[in-house]
Amino acid sequence: MSSTTDNIRPSLASSTPRTGQQYSIRFGDYEAVVTELGAALRRFDYRGKQVIVPFEADDVVPCCNGYVLVPFPNRLEDGTYSFDGHTYELPIDEHERRTAIHGLGYRHMWKLGTLTESSVSLTWRVPNVTAYPFDVIVSVSYELDDTGLTMRTVAYNNGSQRAPWAFGIHPWLSNGGSGRTIDDIEADNARCRLTLPCDTHVISSADRLLPTGVETVDGSIYDLRDNPTLEGRPFDDAWTDAQRDENGSVTATFTRSDGLRVSLTGDDTVNAWQVCTATGFPEGQHPAGVAIEPMTAYANAFRSGLNLLVLEPGTEHTTVIRYHVEH
Repeated sequence: MSSTTDNIRPSLASSTPRTGQQYSIRFGDYEAVVTELGAALRRFDYRGKQVIVPFEADDVVPCCNGYVLVPFPNRLEDGTYSFDGHTYELPIDEHERRTAIHGLGYRHMWKLGTLTESSVSLTWRVPNVTAYPFDVIVSVSYELDDTGLTMRTVAYNNGSQRAPWAFGIHPWLSNGGSGRTIDDIEADNARCRLTLPCDTHVISSADRLLPTGVETVDGSIYDLRDNPTLEGRPFDDAWTDAQRDENGSVTATFTRSDGLRVSLTGDDTVNAWQVCTATGFPEGQHPAGVAIEPMTAYANAFRSGLNLLVLEPGTEHTTVIRYHVEH
């Protein structure tokens, strides 16, 4: 007689990857793969070149690559926050810094909404957890066309109480090099250029990477408005006070060591950017690229209230991010 465990094993021995179903889309020069786990962008290619640093479908997601950061991006001090007279406590993700990081959405499988040859959408209803007991439904769509990739994120307050909200994404843009060792990767990163049209750098504590103030970028290594190389610029930092175009959008442009230019444009809801060069990351945990992260608010927004959005019952909030690639 077979045991209950024996009966379960065949159903568990699934061919489904650990990051869930894989949704492949393509249009013209572009291809992308989005995972069921966290609605993450697992790979994004242009003419066969990797735009972001990819990872395998059964891998532990490396360094938050491709994460959708909801209901908050970056770090939250001590994992606690107060809202409308109540205090909540989130799981601590970084024990050495005692912070919660990047929200909750990346921990869950998202439900497929629509899938076409060139687009995919997924949704996630926040479970009723004490850390964030707000009934928010999040929809993320990725659509390819001849201009690149458009990501649209909509948060809808399905509940009867107000809900705090902030949003970001965490793509590691490939540096275009062929380096394999940390030294090679950092040399490739140093040859890259970054234009980030922000006038203010967020000062952070060295031990916890939590914001303590802001400063002008004038005359400092944090001035990225004139397309400098990343040589001598080891970052895990945020910027704000963006220079916007006539539509209110802001664009960061990353020029790789092979000359390929990747532009990330955030709409008028994007108020901050995080850049991480992975400098000092250990062997095996150093992506071959640079994280460039558009956000509606930078770290600790649930505590500081800076740029924190409040979703009233029955209302929604949309953020649109666009990727464009060219030689």
